Amino acid sequence: MASVPRTILVVEDEKEIQDLLAHYLRKEGFTPILATDGEMAISRARKEKPDLVLLDILLPQADGLEVLRTIRSDADISRTPVVMLTAKGDETDRVIGLELGADDYIPKPFSPREVVARIKAILRRSRAGAAEPAPAAFTYHGLRMDVGRHEVSYQGKPVSLTSKEFRILQALLSSAGRVLSREAILAKVWGDDTHVIDRTVDVHIAKLRRKIPFLSKAIATVKDVGYKLREG
Repeated sequence: MASVPRTILVVEDEKEIQDLLAHYLRKEGFTPILATDGEMAISRARKEKPDLVLLDILLPQADGLEVLRTIRSDADISRTPVVMLTAKGDETDRVIGLELGADDYIPKPFSPREVVARIKAILRRSRAGAAEPAPAAFTYHGLRMDVGRHEVSYQGKPVSLTSKEFRILQALLSSAGRVLSREAILAKVWGDDTHVIDRTVDVHIAKLRRKIPFLSKAIATVKDVGYKLREG
């Protein structure tokens, strides 16, 4: 039985760029869904439930960061991988995007082949994550993580985490007492075949500490190396 083509929502208001991305995606067997502004992107994401969203930041109606914020707050599509397209050198938007739960970013100008390769890498990791073995649960000082249900609670109250925050916390809990380098965290969470900077890990750790305040002390920063969840 032939597999169903995976759908990619391409959100880009420059027609030439949108057409170019759609062309390369079709060549690789994907089905592109097109949107030219933020409001259309949100509507199509909710209706079509794409396998991945390729999202430009500078958009009319609602910008890409607002679209990302909306996707991550909608239970039906919150776990959809999102790759941001950003202006070259615009680190502020990249950091904000990562804090909001973007899975990756690609600066403009870009190679369409690289975009397709990055999309394939993210979708491979998504499939691998779906096939992971039996669910596990972790408990740590009032914190509970149910991996199978993808749920986290602290002192009985649910905590809302993005998929990347969840996986970083899972990595720390499963390695309590041991130092995890930034490179190790990147490999565990993003895979070793994507172009993500070390700063990405720091941004997500900071977000975890804000969402679960007792982790501010529980997650120790190991200078020039990475992070460690304190034992006990």
